[in-house]
Amino acid sequence: MSGLRHREPPGDEPGDHRGDDRGDDPEADYERAGLAGHLAPGTSPALLLVDPARAYVDPDCPLYAGVEPAVEAMRALLAAARRAGIPVVVTRVRFRPDGRDGGVFFRKVPTLRVFAEGSPYGDFIDGLGPAPDELTVTKQYPSAFFGTSLAAYLTGAGIDTLLIAGLTTSGCVRATALDAMQHGFVPVVAEEAVGDRDPDVHAANLFDIRHKIGEVWPMERVEEYLGARG
Repeated sequence: MSGLRHREPPGDEPGDHRGDDRGDDPEADYERAGLAGHLAPGTSPALLLVDPARAYVDPDCPLYAGVEPAVEAMRALLAAARRAGIPVVVTRVRFRPDGRDGGVFFRKVPTLRVFAEGSPYGDFIDGLGPAPDELTVTKQYPSAFFGTSLAAYLTGAGIDTLLIAGLTTSGCVRATALDAMQHGFVPVVAEEAVGDRDPDVHAANLFDIRHKIGEVWPMERVEEYLGARG
């Protein structure tokens, strides 16, 4: 051996119980750490539907995620946003046939080939496509802000709050919520209107978004917020 003395990780030294006071309640631990703040939504919201693509609801696609309940909630939220008359933005993923515009992301996740030009899996899920007067943002990376004009569009429209729904929670939804916050928009994720292939991953990402990035509201609260505007 090298002669270096082995050290236990901090908090695990004999007689040291510094790591024990966090307990088994993650919510309480985050509150003690000061990760329990809230953001008040503004008065000028927009709805952002992140990648409502057929890939996630077609069992023949390798990206099928079993997120049909979230899709139904997305339809309800889209209808509520249109009744309230707020701007709606819908994103889609599209790559060149060779995927080179996807860079490292495409190399890391080869299944993204289902979003190559000409593939039907990149088409919008029925009932979730944008209306002619609504903005479509085409992207190649997880965040709807990365490499797109979304931030400029929202700023120009005077938007201060972004209601976020879509697929999937741990990927493009989380990345978009993070970038919304970093661009100065209050992100509000509609809890039932986002989904992921694994319920534990889904729940963990909503927990993290709620404590570090923005707000996670149940659909009822989002619809009340929109109704108050109407």
